Amino acid sequence: MPTRRLHRRALIQASIAAGLFAPAIARAQSAIVLRWADNAAPTHPSALSALRAAAEVKEKSGGRIEIQSFPSGQLGGSRDTVEAVSSGALTMVTEGAATLGQFVPPFTIMEAPYVWKDAAHITRFLHSPAMEELNQLSIKTRDTRVLAADYYGTRHLTTGAREVHTAADMKGFKLRVPAVDVYKAMAEAWDARPTPIDYNELYLALSQGAVDGQENPLPTIQAGKFFEVQKYLVLTAHIITPRLVMINEPAWGKLSPGDQQIVMTALNNAVTWQDAEIMKQEATLAGTFKTAGMTVIQPDVETFRKPVLAKLPAMFEAKWGKGLWDKIQAA
Repeated sequence: MPTRRLHRRALIQASIAAGLFAPAIARAQSAIVLRWADNAAPTHPSALSALRAAAEVKEKSGGRIEIQSFPSGQLGGSRDTVEAVSSGALTMVTEGAATLGQFVPPFTIMEAPYVWKDAAHITRFLHSPAMEELNQLSIKTRDTRVLAADYYGTRHLTTGAREVHTAADMKGFKLRVPAVDVYKAMAEAWDARPTPIDYNELYLALSQGAVDGQENPLPTIQAGKFFEVQKYLVLTAHIITPRLVMINEPAWGKLSPGDQQIVMTALNNAVTWQDAEIMKQEATLAGTFKTAGMTVIQPDVETFRKPVLAKLPAMFEAKWGKGLWDKIQAA
C-alpha cells in the first residue's frame, strides 16, 4: 500500500478517535445530526442536492434533524467513507455503485459499461425485486442501506494529447479509472492501460501528464475543471452512471417511522432536482467545452462497445450473480 494511502488512512482513523465523525447519530439538545459525505465538488449537483435535502429535512422536522454535508472528500476518499458508514463512524455517503461493489460485489453491475439503456432504465430497476435483493444483501453483510440513487451522468473520455476516434486508438493509453475491477477490465478490453487515481488527485495527475486521459460525465468534467488540462473530448458514452445514497442501518433504525419518511421525501425531491440538473448540463456542456478550447470528437462508438460486451458480462457473472445482467436488461 503506498505511503500516501497509509498516511491518509491513519489520519482518518485519528480523526474518528478525536471525535470528528462522532457517533453516527449524535443527539444534543434533542437534535439528530446526520453526517453525509460525498467526494463531489461543492458546485456539483450531487453536493448541491445534499444541501437541498438538508434544508427540507430541517424545515419539515422543525429543526429536530440536521444533515451536515461534507463534499470534496473532506472526510476521506471513497473507500474510507464507505467503510466509515458501514462501521457507524459516519452516517451517510453518496458513492458510485462500482465503489460500493468492493464491499457488496453485485453492486458493481450497476456501473458496468453498456448495462443501461438510459437514465429511466436505472429508475425502473431501482424499484424492482432484484434491486431489493441487493439492498437486503447490503444490509445483512455491511450494515448499510440504499436510500436513493441519482443519475450521475453518462461517462465520456477526455485526452490530453492523443486524438481518439476508435477503440484501436486506445492501445497503450494510460487511462485514469476508479480503483474498481470493472473499470479496469473495460480499459483492458480497449487495450488501454488502466491507472487508478483517486478523484481528488485527478486534476494534478492530468496537468502533470501522469495519465493520458480520464473518463467521467460532462458535469463532473466541468466541476473538476478537467477541461483546463485536457485537449480532446471523445463522446464515447460508455457508462451511464448511478450513484447510491447509503446510510448506516443501525442509525436508520434509530429514526422513528415519521422521521424516516421526512428524510426519504427530502432525498427523493433532491434526487429529482439533481437528475434534471445533470441532464440540463449535459445538453449544453459539450458546446461549452468546445468554446473553452477543447476539440469535440464523435467516435465510432461500436468499436468501444463490442470488445467490452464480448468480455465483461461473462467475466463478472460469478461476482454479479447468475442472471442479474438479464434481469437488468428486462427491467
